Amino acid sequence: MVRLHNRTHTSHIGSEFSSLDIMVELYFDVMDITPQNFSSLDRDYFIISKGHAAPALYDVLFRRGFITKDAFESYGKEGSQLAEHPKREVFGVDTATGSLGHGLSIAAGMAYSLKYSNMKGKVYCLLSDGECQEGSTIEAANFAGRMKLDNLIAVIDNNRLQGYERTSNIQNIASVKNKFEASSWSVSEMNGHDFQDMRSKFLNTPFKTGEPSLLIANTLKGKGVLEMEDKLEWHYKSPSDVEVENFIKQLGGST
Repeated sequence: MVRLHNRTHTSHIGSEFSSLDIMVELYFDVMDITPQNFSSLDRDYFIISKGHAAPALYDVLFRRGFITKDAFESYGKEGSQLAEHPKREVFGVDTATGSLGHGLSIAAGMAYSLKYSNMKGKVYCLLSDGECQEGSTIEAANFAGRMKLDNLIAVIDNNRLQGYERTSNIQNIASVKNKFEASSWSVSEMNGHDFQDMRSKFLNTPFKTGEPSLLIANTLKGKGVLEMEDKLEWHYKSPSDVEVENFIKQLGGST
């Protein structure tokens, strides 16, 4: 992803690095989603409501066998299906997202359909901490709680930074937690960079029968690159030619 953003001069790499571990854990250890069963209705579903982190999803889809290496590396090129926000035309993507605050509504609708069609699949929805300030997110939470959608698991990427400010200076995550609990959700926290902790929490959902589950994943924006970690500017910056090799080495890759 460092090379992709350097080549395309696109943004949001910090948000991708805060959420990448969550998606890796879901796709490789938790969810029943494979290239072989993707055309089936009775499987798990994944909604990346924070659509600006789409390149992280593309990376996982590539490594999980949904898209080819050539397709992954076409990101940002003319004619590529891999846009800065996900589109349904990409094999492995369940729905288009990008306008923040819509993902949980879509996920709740999917979970409702699955539950009342007697299908076993779960719906996982990855939210940004900032988008939880959107009224539509809370409306969706109210609906999911009222309909007892215990096949719905929402994950908040709590990296504590949003567009122009620290999230705590706009709405503290405790306020979000209280709103979900008031809507009859079961809530827990986890380390969004600790695979063992995440696996334990995910495999214990639903936390309570008849209630949707919310996991607040405590993460670090720009995780893995010292110059990016907890830095607001990496919501917008892309790595320069000089920075690429250093960043890849910090991430344990080869240049």
